[in-house]
Amino acid sequence: MILMFLLTGCSDDPTSGSDAAHAPHTTQQAGIVRLTAEEIRSGEIVVRSVTSGDFRVHREFPATVTPNHHATAQITALVRGRVLEVYADFGQEVKRGEVLAMLYSGELGMAQSSYLKSGARLYVTEQAYERGNMLLREKVIALADLQRRKGEMLSARAERREAQDRLRLLGMTEDQIDKLDQDQKIRSNIPITAPFNGRIIFRNLTKGEVVEVTHHLFTIADLSEVWILANIPEKDIPFIRNAERIDGSRNVEVRLNAYPDEVFHGKVTYVGDVLDVATRTMNLRIELPNRDHLLKPEMYATVRVYSQPTRDVLAVPENAIQRDRDRHFVFVQRDAHTFEARDVRLGDSNGKEVAIVEGLRDGERVVTNGGFILKSELMGEDL
Repeated sequence: MILMFLLTGCSDDPTSGSDAAHAPHTTQQAGIVRLTAEEIRSGEIVVRSVTSGDFRVHREFPATVTPNHHATAQITALVRGRVLEVYADFGQEVKRGEVLAMLYSGELGMAQSSYLKSGARLYVTEQAYERGNMLLREKVIALADLQRRKGEMLSARAERREAQDRLRLLGMTEDQIDKLDQDQKIRSNIPITAPFNGRIIFRNLTKGEVVEVTHHLFTIADLSEVWILANIPEKDIPFIRNAERIDGSRNVEVRLNAYPDEVFHGKVTYVGDVLDVATRTMNLRIELPNRDHLLKPEMYATVRVYSQPTRDVLAVPENAIQRDRDRHFVFVQRDAHTFEARDVRLGDSNGKEVAIVEGLRDGERVVTNGGFILKSELMGEDL
């Protein structure tokens, strides 16, 4: 009887002793992980309910800062001349009408001389015509003589207008032409002036050199507003055309390498109609205020364009998505200590959240932080 009792005792389950207290947290049911309250706290596991809402995505495109072309002037000489003085330098702020340089032009002097001569000839022919009218009334001259005098007067008037237009083409203003009429003094110096308030972003002349009419002297830009020119790949053109609009305009975010922590907001004012043959990209223009002149021409930028919001989309944070080769899954909380690894089919991502096409229901609670702990338990079970 004693021998039979000993054999029976040896056949008991060995796990019924102290080893049972160290049983693994994962259950025998595939894809289920159980953690204690202490493990959940120490793993900083955070759970959030999934609800449907508006969802939008964005795409980013490389861009460059350029001056506003509508507020940029390339200044050239209207007549060949020699540079007498240069008063403005690269990077200088200038006011409208401020003299940037002074040229001397013999051609302008000759044009003024021709204008004065045409004025003198016009005066002589007008006086001769008036005398002719008087002499014709007294029958001193024939009608043909009066007609000849009238023709000479009309020809002189045409020469006068031609000489005056020539002065305008050479850059003289109406006030300068009036002053020339009054004092009859030829001035061969040509002031090069700023057409509006702005900054000189290009200078290409030195004192003493001779400049031609094709010579680019200065470029002045009003940098209170700048353009951001982005390049949009051909495949993204439909996305741009369907981009989010606020108050009827496409609004975008601009980020610059020089200011990584700042976001600038602007409006799209032009969408290209043709593609660049070499790069197969379309131009996108954004206008940005530049009150503090932080934005400098030729700076590199990134333009972020948002899509129109899609209604009733289930989305979870990027951190909630777990990946194992081609598999994507999330951990859904069943109760306070139980979590289920649920396969999901992903939609678009906006960098912060991912749309869930299939695998989750509205209201389910998903692990959004600490999922790697659950994944390590799950992978340990699979091994």
